Amino acid sequence: MDFETASGKRDSACSLALTVVRNDQIADEFYTLIKPESDFFWRNVQIHGIHEEDVADAPKFPAVWDHIAPFFQRDRLVIAHNANFDTDVLKKTLAHYGIRVPEYLSMDTLATSKKFYPELPNHKLDTMCRALDIELQHHHNALDDSLACANILLSQAQTFGVQQLKPFVRIQG
Repeated sequence: MDFETASGKRDSACSLALTVVRNDQIADEFYTLIKPESDFFWRNVQIHGIHEEDVADAPKFPAVWDHIAPFFQRDRLVIAHNANFDTDVLKKTLAHYGIRVPEYLSMDTLATSKKFYPELPNHKLDTMCRALDIELQHHHNALDDSLACANILLSQAQTFGVQQLKPFVRIQG
């Protein structure tokens, strides 16, 4: 899962991507622009390149949630790189619209990367992609970031084993 936001407000999601992994393979991808309730801040636009006019005809988050809610269940694992940010965006956006936050499992590939690759100078998404030879076409494009995150997890599972990843699973909601 990867969100981009229109501003520093965590309930200002302007794009979202999910990359679905099944049987240790990328099985599906979902990407959408989102029309946030808040204004765009120039610094966020500079980072991700999404402008207010880009989302003029995009759905608001409740319509997106109707489509993605099945992925956020107690038996599903949702990963993100720097999951504190993405899970907070999800929680605050759901709260903004009065939608109950579901219980689901989460894992942060930033945390797993710090554990498994302590020798790296940092563990940002682009750094991890370079270190693991994972393609990251457009950093801060939610779909590309989501795909890179999924590939980081797949690489770590293959290298270190699923058992080494299990302690990083958290319950959200």
